[in-house]
Order: sequence, then C-alpha cells, then structure tokens
Amino acid sequence: MSSEPARRLFFALWPDKDQRAALVHATGRIVRRCGGRPVSGTNLHVTLAFLGSVPATRIPELDGIARRTAAGFPRDALPLVLNLEGLAHWAKPQVLTVLEREEEPPGAAPSGVAELAGTLATATAAAGFSPDLKPFRTHVTVARKVARAPRSSAVRKVHWSFHAFALVESRTLAEGPVYSVVESYVLGDAEKVRT
Repeated sequence: MSSEPARRLFFALWPDKDQRAALVHATGRIVRRCGGRPVSGTNLHVTLAFLGSVPATRIPELDGIARRTAAGFPRDALPLVLNLEGLAHWAKPQVLTVLEREEEPPGAAPSGVAELAGTLATATAAAGFSPDLKPFRTHVTVARKVARAPRSSAVRKVHWSFHAFALVESRTLAEGPVYSVVESYVLGDAEKVRT
C-alpha cells in the first residue's frame, strides 16, 4: 500500500450560482415530499468522469488530459446546453436525480455533453487512471437517502449552459460531502481558467 497522499477527484460540468439556485427552486418541494437528504445547492453538478482516489503526484497528468480535451473540443458545439426537466428515483443508491430531456432517438450520435464525458473517460483510462466506466447519462443528484419515489417524473424545466468543465475534489466531512473546484478548463481553448 502506498502512503502517498491522494485526493478523491472527478471531472464535472460546474454550474454557476444562478443555475444552481434555479434547480433548487424547481425541485425543493418535490425533494421535501420524497424524504431523504437534499444535496446542498453548492454541490449541484453534472459528473462527467468520476476518478476516485488519485495520488496527488498524478494531478498534473489529469491537468494535461483536461487541457488537451478542452483544446480539441469543437467551438461550434458550444455552448453545451442542458434542459433539465425529468425526475428519476434510483432505488439502489437511494437518490433522486434530475435528468436532461432526451430529444435524440436511441442510437443517435452522442450529445456534446456525452461526447465530452466519453473523451475524458477514455483518455483517463488510457493514462492508467480508473474512471467509472458505466454508461454515461446526464443527471444532477438533488437528494440522497430518498425514502420514496416522486409521484410524477416531471419538474419545471431548468436550463443550464456551459463553456467550460472542471476538475473537482470531493471531501467527506461530518456534515456531509464538500466539493471544491481544483481547476476549470474552457472548451475550445488550450488555456485553463484558475478558479
């Protein structure tokens, strides 16, 4: 076992304060009715690639992967637009999620978000990291330990758009998980934006 310090990391679409507030407002009543623990508004995000525990010395490699991915992303595919308007209760992990409206038929080319997620998962796996390779589905977890499914799968539509993605650290504290942005990367641009 290595005694090297490690950090729990993932790549994500990281919404701004107004985008988060809109989703909290749209889902607040439903979350209360379903029981469970609401996810803090400051933690709302779309996970693109979950990496788990990463040795701190390998973070520069992730930075390089992120820079190359951002630089190679087509500018004409921007902004990445999400229309969050469906609810799903995932029973096994006991979470309530808000889903993106699926407009494309099955088998269609992946959306820009799915393409970005796939590129990050493939590149990190090829570099020897261990990303979660489950099929990607755009979602935002809004509550955990949910006791019962919502009566309806509809929620007032919330529109999110992005020109960047982030490398995020997850820390578990007594009061729950805390997420913090390590770096942000502008899509279609080789330069990163420090936050």
